[in-house]
Amino acid sequence: MSETAHAAHPSTRDYVRIAIFLAVLTAIEVALFYVDEAFDMNGWDGPLLIGLSTIKFVAVVGWFMHLRFEDSFLSRFFGAGFVLAMILYGIVLAAFGAFAIFG
Repeated sequence: MSETAHAAHPSTRDYVRIAIFLAVLTAIEVALFYVDEAFDMNGWDGPLLIGLSTIKFVAVVGWFMHLRFEDSFLSRFFGAGFVLAMILYGIVLAAFGAFAIFG
């Protein structure tokens, strides 16, 4: 039985760093809500929130699900699922008339 070589798993310090990173991204997302309430962002808050959620998705899947240590097929699989979910999200928003530029 042969063993495959794996990179060293992250330390507790690495997990704390990524948790702090995710907390900062969440704080930015919450701040965007209040900034949009105080100032008109002309529709930029939605794309910014989607971009931040993409970064958080990659961080959670890559670090906490250990995908960076697995075969690249799994990374592509989860990435494709995320892209398909975003496309479906856009279709649903368009169907309900949420895009002001189209109506």
